[in-house]
Amino acid sequence: MEEKNKEEKKIPFWEEAYQNLGDVAFSSKPNATLREFEHLFHKQSAVLEAGCGEGQNVLYLARQGYSDIDAFDLSENGIAKLKRLCGIQGVELHAFVADLTKYRFERKYDVVMSFGTLHFVEKEDWKAFIRHAKENTSQGGIHIMQIFTDAVPASEDIAPFAVGLAKDGEIRELYRDWEILQFKSYVFEDEHPNVPRHLHASNKIVARKFKI
Repeated sequence: MEEKNKEEKKIPFWEEAYQNLGDVAFSSKPNATLREFEHLFHKQSAVLEAGCGEGQNVLYLARQGYSDIDAFDLSENGIAKLKRLCGIQGVELHAFVADLTKYRFERKYDVVMSFGTLHFVEKEDWKAFIRHAKENTSQGGIHIMQIFTDAVPASEDIAPFAVGLAKDGEIRELYRDWEILQFKSYVFEDEHPNVPRHLHASNKIVARKFKI
C-alpha cells in the first residue's frame, strides 16, 4: 500500500517547467506535422488541441492569425503559463483546464489535434475521446493525433503515467472510415530538462473526414 501511494504522489517532470516562463518542457516550436499540413486549414478554422501543455502549437496558430482556437490540458500550471504567454505575445485563444477522460464536446471543430497526450489516459478513454472527436468534426475536417506505443518500453520519466500506450498501428484502425493523409510509425530519441536522453516509440496520423 505504501508503494502504491508513492506512485500516486509522483509529479511529472513537465509540471516544474510549466511554473517557470524561462523553462520549456518539450519545445518552443510547433509540431512539424502541424506546419506540414497547415495549408489544409483556413484562418477561420475552429481548432481544438487536447493536451496543449504550455501551448507551443496553439500559440503558433494564433500568431499566424487563427482566431477560433480552443485548447485544454489537465495541468493548471500549463494553462496558467499558456495564458501568460498569450499576454506576452499579444494573441488571443481560449485556454482552459479539462480532463481528457471527462471532456464533452459542445461544438464542432475543423481541426482537432493532440500530440503526446493520449497515452497518459487508459486506452478505452483515449479511444472514446477520438470517437467523440470524430463525431464532432466538420465534414472535410482534419485530425492530427500522435500517441506513444509499446514498441519500446516507456522511459523512466513517463512510465508511472503512461497507462494507455497503444499497439503499433492501433490508432490507424480508428480512422479506417476517414481519408488517411499520413501515417507514421517510428522511434525517436528525446531529452528534457534534468532527464537523460531516452527513446520513445510513436505513431502519428493525419486524417481527413470525408465530405458527404
